[in-house]
This record gives sequence, structure tokens and C-alpha cells, in this order.
Amino acid sequence: MKLTLIGTYTPRKCGIATFTKNLSDAIEINDAADVNIIAMDDEGADYEYSERVIYRIRQSYQQDYIDAANYLNESDTDICIIQHEYGIFGGDNGLYILTLLHYIQMPVIVTVHTVLKKPSYLQKIIMQQIARSVHKLVVMSKLAVDFLKNIYEIPADKITIIEHGVPDTEGTSLMVKRELKAFADRKILFTFGLLSKNKGIETVIKALPSVIANHPDVLYVVLGNTHPSVLKHSGEEYRNYLISLAETLDVSNHVLFINRFVTDEELFTYLKNIEIYITPYLNEDQITSGTLSYAVGAGAACLSTPYWHAKELLDGGRGKLFPFKNAAVLSTMLNDLLDDNCKLKAIQKTALLYAEYIKWPRIGSRYLELSADAIKKKNNRRLRNSRPHEISNVPVFNMAHIKRLTDDTGIVQHAKYGIPNLKEGYCLDDNSRALIMILMSYNQHHNKEATELLPIYLSYIHYMQRDDGWFRNFLHFNRSYLDEIGSEDSFGRTIWALCYLIWDAPNNSYREFAHELFSRSFPVFKDLKHVRGIANTLIGICYYMKSYPSDEGMLAILNDLTNKLTDAFTKHSTENWYWFEDKMTYDNGILPLALLHSYEITGNTKVKKTAIQAIEFLKKKTLFKDYLMPIGNEGWCDKKDPKIAVFDQQAIEVMAMVLMFEQAYNVTKETKFLADMNTSFMWFLGKNELHIPLYDPETHGCSDGLEYNSINRNQGAESTLAYFISSLAVTKLNEKEKIQQQKNTNLPMRIQDFNNINELIKI
Repeated sequence: MKLTLIGTYTPRKCGIATFTKNLSDAIEINDAADVNIIAMDDEGADYEYSERVIYRIRQSYQQDYIDAANYLNESDTDICIIQHEYGIFGGDNGLYILTLLHYIQMPVIVTVHTVLKKPSYLQKIIMQQIARSVHKLVVMSKLAVDFLKNIYEIPADKITIIEHGVPDTEGTSLMVKRELKAFADRKILFTFGLLSKNKGIETVIKALPSVIANHPDVLYVVLGNTHPSVLKHSGEEYRNYLISLAETLDVSNHVLFINRFVTDEELFTYLKNIEIYITPYLNEDQITSGTLSYAVGAGAACLSTPYWHAKELLDGGRGKLFPFKNAAVLSTMLNDLLDDNCKLKAIQKTALLYAEYIKWPRIGSRYLELSADAIKKKNNRRLRNSRPHEISNVPVFNMAHIKRLTDDTGIVQHAKYGIPNLKEGYCLDDNSRALIMILMSYNQHHNKEATELLPIYLSYIHYMQRDDGWFRNFLHFNRSYLDEIGSEDSFGRTIWALCYLIWDAPNNSYREFAHELFSRSFPVFKDLKHVRGIANTLIGICYYMKSYPSDEGMLAILNDLTNKLTDAFTKHSTENWYWFEDKMTYDNGILPLALLHSYEITGNTKVKKTAIQAIEFLKKKTLFKDYLMPIGNEGWCDKKDPKIAVFDQQAIEVMAMVLMFEQAYNVTKETKFLADMNTSFMWFLGKNELHIPLYDPETHGCSDGLEYNSINRNQGAESTLAYFISSLAVTKLNEKEKIQQQKNTNLPMRIQDFNNINELIKI
């Protein structure tokens, strides 16, 4: 078996680097595997790694993660074991690990070193995405299992416990021998690890005066460098504070700081020559402590504050707990153990018995067993997703965030996280989209919420219409106008919404009101100049023609607007550029979508041919991976420089792609467009450049965009409506196709095969 471990690695000075080194050694000790390392490098690092390191990933460079995965896929590695801690991977909260997991094609096991009780939204989502992608999550305590199950909602069968390993060594270095001579005739209290304020060393120093009064030979040794990130931002401020505190309490002669990083052999030598080991951490939020595991593994008598791992590890007489920041209780416990050598030896003996169970060779063997199981089951995600035209696990339709954003005036334009940002007021674009979404929702779900919200959005449109047929766009929260005339885009989207209502209104009064507003806007149609305003208006007119197919005047307008789009395509297209403008910017899918709607009404095959040609060109720019990568707003895509802007990807762009592929499938019946529609929609659910969902199942809103290292956590109306319009379109078409497939194959149909009972009733 050949394994590759990914994580920080020695000589980098951090706990996970040491863990990775020890685990790789432990696996190889079993003579059953070859182990290589892909090392995670921090900013500006230039470590001199051993030959075991076959590849390096620079933390902040996303492309390195893709390259490393490709390197692994081309190697003879059978399985990959990744060490996870949010801070060692790039992107917001380390989300670049998801890029790595997406591209790795072999089974993966992830050792989780940090499980937070109160994770941020992104931390929780990242852990859930990791769990979906791998064979197993390995944790080191029972509490970590509980957290992952109950807080992160990860299935129990995805989680296993393998304790933190401890060395099996009796080595003594010359450096330690010299330092131990200074400990002669002293009773040693000991703490080690990278120094930072959360370690609580001051609690032990404050406890020393009472201990020294009874045991003047006590020496408290603090071993370890200051944590690199602390050193970078605060220097030796904490260490200097501790030194000053010892001077103030007149215990300086009883405190020794050894400011260096030590090997496991050195560390165990220290641990076997001390009386008591102490971890005085300041709060409970530590699910794994390698330092405490090492101390127990060395058979040391341990005292600790009751952080999570300590409560579990020191249970059964393997140590004792004292309250956080309570120097008085600690001093009493220290005196009690130093006074009674039998009590001290009893704890040490219990710890040694447990140590046999967690020595590294045993831990390595358990990782090997887990790896063999993963390889046997061939946990390959791509095999599970072998039918890309199908989608699964679409969240249940829930308009909670839409209702939160909507008041008696309309839908609020922006949000701060999931809270309406009233300072930004309202806009016509969003209320028009909201009207379309509500109508789609009512058509599919016949929900009461739709009938309650529909008149609000329609009323807003009415309030924003001018006497000349144009519409204002922006409205202050106090209901005062913020512009005199809106954009052609907002005009077109409003015509689309009004005509959609005319075509599929829940009652005549709404239809007639929409018709009245639509009729007032006729004079504007001839003045439209911009392709997106034209396209949105054209889509609306096509819905109108479905209701009034004999309206010759409107058919003439439809043909005129269609010609404007096809003329723009002809004017700007060249041999390697098949598009309506010299730059692909925003809402791109709307342009071919409009032509497809026009073809549906007119049957003009030249229009259809132009639409399909534009779609194929757009696909080359955005669907060249196994997920959608819509053109980002940070630069877009220029005819003269075809480099595509990757980030600031917007939900509205994805909605346009979903609707475009839906209509392409409707008019061609080619299944590739159904697959493309579903692939595009999955952008919302995590199939994107960062492999992170933008739909928030907690608020039922959608994040405002995909940025280079994170998501925009604000959940405004545009993005949320784009998600729900896309979701409704995708769900409806997939249910329709499911029914058709059942009819074609004459298979018996079951109620559970359908998400929408109304579709079953129609059969």
C-alpha cells in the first residue's frame, strides 16, 4: 500500500507538523506501506524537508492545490490522509482544502485536529463539505464525535476515533542531559508547547508561592518557543509578562523558561524526569491536546484545567482537574501530591497503563486498517456522480428569507448577512424578479405565501411607473424616489415580469392590472438600444404572445427586437468570437435565452441557429470544467484579451445560465442541455470554483457572490431570488422529465418518486 500524507511537516515548528511526522513514521514501522508527504508551506517558507516530501503546497495559492491533486492522481498513491486544521490551508477559514478534495481522485481520510463547539457559518459548511468528500473523518476524542454529529450534522458512519499517538522511545539527548543536571535535587513541575496567552501559564506562577512555602525545592519548567503567529504580531510580550509576574511574586528562582523547540526524544526525557505535568489552559475549547497526550504517554502525573480533551483523557484516575484560572485550588492539589508520594505514583502508574494503548506503532496500525477499508470500498466521488444530468439533495423550497426581506412597500434590495439592510431601500429589478419567482412558486406549490406577496411586488411596479411608460428604479426606505428614470435593464426585467403575470396570473384582476401597466410601456419599446434591455423585454413579449398569439402589432415588435439582437451578434462575431458585444460582461445567458424564446414564438430557424451558436460559445467560456465557472465581475472577458475573470461571480449570472439551458432543452429536446442546466444550478450548492455552497440552509438566503478566497456572506434580494428562480426552474423540468421517462419505460410510478404531488395528479 502506498500512502501520501498532506499536512504541515517538520522542520516546520507546529504541533500538526510533528503529528504528521510521527504518523508517517508509525505507518512505515508496520512494514506494510510506503509513505510520502505533501507539505503545507506557510507564507514565505523555505523549509529544508527530508526526501519523504515529494510535493509542496503554498498555503495561499489555490492553483497549488489543483496541481498537487493532479500530481497525486498521476502517481501510484493508493490513498491520501490529510491533516486538517482551519489555519493551515488557504482561503477564508482554510476553504482551499475543498479545492484539493475536489480534484483528488483516490480515497481520502481526514484527521480533524480542531472541532469547534461554536463554529462560524463558513467553518461549519467547510467541515460538512469535507465530510461529504472523504471516506472517514478521524477524531481523537468522544466529544469530537458528538460535536461533529450534533453541531455539524455529519453522519456517525463518517466518523471514527483514533487517539493521539505518543512516542515509544527511551532516548536521551546530550542537550537534555546537561539541562537535567540543573534540575538535580529539585521537584519539577512541567509545561511544554508553543507559548501563547491562552496557555494560562500565569495560573501556575500565581500558585507557586503557596507551594514553595511547603516545598522550597520546587522548580516550574516552561519548555517551548513562542508560537510563530504570536511572535509575528506581539513579539515576546507574553513571555516577558510571565517573567515580570514571577519577579513580582518573588518566585523567579523557581521558574525556568527553556525557549526552544525540542524533538520527541528530548521531550520524553524531560517528561520521565519530572514530578507533575500541568496544562493550565484558560478555557474549555480544545478538543485535542497533543501535549497532554504526550505527558500521559510518558507516564507523568498530570494536572489540568477541565478543557474538553483533558476531561476525557484524564478520566479513570489518569490525572486530576482544577478549575480555570484558579491558582488557589491548583496550589492545594500540588501540595497534596508532593506531600504524598503514593498518590503521585498511583497516577503515574495508571497513565503508563493507558500509554501502551496509544503508542505510535498501534496508532499507525489503526490508520493502516482504516486505509485498507477505504481502498476496498473505492470511495470515488466521481463514480457516485456518474449521471451528471441528474441532481439530488436540492433543499426544500422555503421563502423565509424572501418574507424577511419584504415589507408592505416591496422587497428590500440588500442585506447584511441574513438581515435586511433598510438603508439601501428598494429597486425595481428585484421587485420584478420577486414577482416572477412568486408566480413560479404559486404555479408549482400553490402556496398561500405567494398570493400574499404578489400584490406587494405588483404594487411597487405600479408606483415606479412614469406617465411616459418608463420606470424609475430606486426607492428610499421612506418611499421617496431616488432616480428619475431607471436603466433599460430594469425596464426590460419589469416587462418580463408583467408579461409573465399576464401569461400565468392566479386571477383576472392581477392579469388585467399587469396588462394595463404593460400597455403604458408600448411607446418605450422602439427606443431600446442596449442588448440586455432588449433581451429582457423580448422575453416578456414572448410570454405575452403565448396569451395573445393573434396580436400582429406585438408580433412586429417582437421581430424588430429579435433583429436588433441578431444584428448585434452578426456585427460583433468573428472567427473566434461568437457574441453580441466585444466584451462578455454580466447576465450573459439572457441574450441567447431571448432568441430561444423568440424562436419558440416565430419558428425562425435562423434565430435558433444564432442562439445555439452563442450558447456553445458561452459554454466554452464557462463550462470547460465539471462545474460552472461564470464570468466574474472583476474584469469580465474581452474580445481582444480572452482571459476570463474568475471571481466576483454573481448569482444572477447563474440564473441566466439555468434559464438559458432550460429553454434550450425545451426547444431542442437535447439531453445535453438538461445536464448543463443541472450543472449550472449546482453552482449554488457547492459545485463551483471554491467548492462551497452559496445557499444558506440556516437563513434560506443566498450569498451575494463568490470571491477569490471566500463567499460574500451578505444575502440580498438579487442573489436570493436568482437562487429560487433557478431552483424552481430546475425542479420543475426535472420532475417533468422524470414523469416522461416513467411513461416511456412503462415503469410503475410511486408517489415518493415525485417532489410535487401536482405533477403526479396531471398524469
